[in-house]
Amino acid sequence: MMRLVLTISAVLALAACGDKAQTAGGVKSDAAAFQGVTGPGSAYNAAGWKAGDKAAWEQQLKTRTQNGQNEYNRVK
Repeated sequence: MMRLVLTISAVLALAACGDKAQTAGGVKSDAAAFQGVTGPGSAYNAAGWKAGDKAAWEQQLKTRTQNGQNEYNRVK
């Protein structure tokens, strides 16, 4: 009886060691964020942002951060 309990516990302990790969389902994007994955003219692009222009991308992020995440600017 004790041997059966030890065998079952060993099997359960080893079964917990198996880990499946955690991938995004084959979706891989090697392009930089400022390249525009959805393409220019998409409904998801902010006004004033030009696809492929890194300076415009950084300016858009800076503006979004100041307007939406800066509590000193939001609460007046």
